[in-house]
Amino acid sequence: MSVQGEVTPSNAAPAPMTVFERYLTLWVLLCIVLGIALGQFFPGVFQAIGSLEVAQVNLPVGLLIWVMVIPMLVKVDFGALHEVRQHVRGIGVTLFVNWLVKPFSMAFLGWLFIRHWFAPLLPADQLDSYIAGLILLAAAPCTAMVFVWSRLTQGDPLFTLSQVALNDTIMVFAFAPLVGFLLGISAITVPWDTLMTSVVLYIVIPVVLAQLWRKTLMSKGQDAFDAAMAQIGPWSITALLATLVLLFAFQGEAIIQQPLVIALLAVPILIQVFFNSALAYWLNRQLGEKHSVACPSALIGASNFFELAVAAAIGLFGFQSGAALATVVGVLIEVPVMLLVVRIVNGTKTWYTAKS
Repeated sequence: MSVQGEVTPSNAAPAPMTVFERYLTLWVLLCIVLGIALGQFFPGVFQAIGSLEVAQVNLPVGLLIWVMVIPMLVKVDFGALHEVRQHVRGIGVTLFVNWLVKPFSMAFLGWLFIRHWFAPLLPADQLDSYIAGLILLAAAPCTAMVFVWSRLTQGDPLFTLSQVALNDTIMVFAFAPLVGFLLGISAITVPWDTLMTSVVLYIVIPVVLAQLWRKTLMSKGQDAFDAAMAQIGPWSITALLATLVLLFAFQGEAIIQQPLVIALLAVPILIQVFFNSALAYWLNRQLGEKHSVACPSALIGASNFFELAVAAAIGLFGFQSGAALATVVGVLIEVPVMLLVVRIVNGTKTWYTAKS
């Protein structure tokens, strides 16, 4: 999710999405095709890549994930946490939807669709893994991409920044216990040592390194920081796409045999996107929050920190797992679906403000 996370005046025109952001779905589709093709033609190469592990951590993937996550975390200003008190109602809605509704609703949807309704159409040995991937996706609220969605809805930039900083802070402490709990109630074995290793490797260490980097850049002035962000901006999306090529090189055989799997996994993801965004949007209206606050509050709960979800799924269950595939489906549908949500909240502004 390569975005510029700077705060701009709330009355400024929305900054356009970059080419990578706008056509992310296309790039993901191309990665699917490329990855499957490479996996079929050069299986030995990818088997060698898959064997480069230390303590069950694949080194090439670990490096790609750091390149994917750290530049995005540099843009998050944890100093904005003091802004939380300016919009207590909006922040309350955000926290309620992100941490109490979204993960549990996804666990329910996974149980309903994957373990029951779609079970006859899916590989029986991957059902638990698919559900685990959906849970990982829902347990990681969006971080960087929400800045894009907020700008496109004229969202309050300070509120957007403060809720991102707060969610990232909570994620450091809550991600592992929440995922472990939901996997447990879904009757899925929880690999606690691997889960904690994933949290340290893909959340704690990147956050610390990113904030040290941010502090160093900011000490040189805002212009130096902006210039550095412009340079490292493409790193995240490039690393993500490279990771997807590797993932689909390993997943290719299963996808060729059952192409319907991706469409079936998309169903619960789509339902939770629209349900959570609608719930947050409506709750903010009921509580009397401004439209410029309701929009980013709704959008952060609808989208996902899919870089972390993909990383955790690969770390916990491996490249060839259903969990890894399920998280990638989230990447595949992220941009078109979120642009639709943006269009809905923009189109209903008259309805929203009519209450006040």
